[in-house]
Amino acid sequence: MLGPVPTTVRGAQGALDELWAQTQVETRAYTGNIVALTIRKHRQRVEEALAGLEGRYAGRQIIGVMDGGGDLKVEAALVAQPGGLYVERLTLDADPEQLQGAILPLLRPATVNHVWWGADSKPAGALLTELTELADQVIADSLTLDIPPARHYALADLGWSRSASWREALAQLFDAPDAARQLPHVRELTVRYSGVNDLPARLYAGFVASCLGWADLRGLTLRAGHCGRENGDLCGAELRGEGPDGQPVRFALDAEATLDVARAVAEWGGRTRHSEVNVPPMSLADGLAHLMARPERGEVFERAWRLAKETL
Repeated sequence: MLGPVPTTVRGAQGALDELWAQTQVETRAYTGNIVALTIRKHRQRVEEALAGLEGRYAGRQIIGVMDGGGDLKVEAALVAQPGGLYVERLTLDADPEQLQGAILPLLRPATVNHVWWGADSKPAGALLTELTELADQVIADSLTLDIPPARHYALADLGWSRSASWREALAQLFDAPDAARQLPHVRELTVRYSGVNDLPARLYAGFVASCLGWADLRGLTLRAGHCGRENGDLCGAELRGEGPDGQPVRFALDAEATLDVARAVAEWGGRTRHSEVNVPPMSLADGLAHLMARPERGEVFERAWRLAKETL
């Protein structure tokens, strides 16, 4: 990293230009802005996640640390990336009211704006509201913040993104027509998750319920798991029911801690089938990159969101 060097809102571009001069890089790629709003407790985690993006979707990173006190502090830095590239990073330490007037002048114009709420508390005041007015994409744990979909920006949910491979894996269990015919007999769902963040699990359950045509999630059981994956990642899922012949119907996925696969079991009519499906762990940086590259929206997410919201 080159820097950080202290600066001001007005002097930020000049400070960045001086840092660029040290790199001897003649071409700068401006691929967009990402504004990450966080607090001191999560600052390092946010910085690591932004570094993992490698500047693919946002050449300027603006980190707003919202629990600062006293005068507004601004730091400028260039973060080195593979291949001799650099990403601009401006870090602001202030309270939300100070950040409200400081962030807008720092956005590079005529590019895509991503806004990431990287805090675990609900937003207060006008800061997030103001930023969403010019955001092309808002990234958040939308269940925590109670941000409904279908606004004027693309709402991208980190929990939804982190369940993408699990949604695909579950669908693969029903590729065979005889397996798909068992779906009407499924009545219960258990989802296990790693750590303490159960929001991705709730969204995943909402997806499953919406696909099965359930009106609610009364058949859902959530359980904390210990599969060695990151906080919020899924550990397993199990659908259960009883077939017309009285035999149990069961479809299950169980993650391997150190591998990118999950053990899959499909059971009905007294027969049991075993297989493996790909469900790689997803880091925070991976989740951000997935969302920024291809935001997932539409009716499937909205139905899952509504069902998951009712469980909170």
